[in-house]
Amino acid sequence: MSVDVTPYRRVGRLDGRCLCGRVQILVDGPHVAAVGACHCAMCRRWSGVVQGGFAVDPAGVTVTGAVATYASSKFAERAFCPTCGSHLWFRDTDGDADYEFAPGVFAAAADFPLISEIYIDRAPAYARLAGDHATATRAEYEARSLFVEGDDP
Repeated sequence: MSVDVTPYRRVGRLDGRCLCGRVQILVDGPHVAAVGACHCAMCRRWSGVVQGGFAVDPAGVTVTGAVATYASSKFAERAFCPTCGSHLWFRDTDGDADYEFAPGVFAAAADFPLISEIYIDRAPAYARLAGDHATATRAEYEARSLFVEGDDP
């Protein structure tokens, strides 16, 4: 599954915040105004349902307030507000280090379309996503993402 994000590339400002407001996030620059969803066990445990995200180049990101991070794998970290627990982003710690922000942090992201969904064969019955978007099963995603160590149910 390869998704062309070119039609969704935007340059502009997005203002976001955690639930309690102690963490403020400003995106001022290039970003992908579309969401990808993941149903792997790690994302389900972290989000409670399904993890969605949209990509942002780190050069345009300003974060204000205390943020806690957790190294969730050998190649990535997840960030959250240490006060209210809102999850903020997933970020590769090697490679490009783009942010994949939780869309709920930004009010404007409510208008972003869902363009991809991975681990669809792991989606729980209560979190099936409808619509016409690119999809991949666990086997399909892990076959082309060799850095992923496998989904632990």
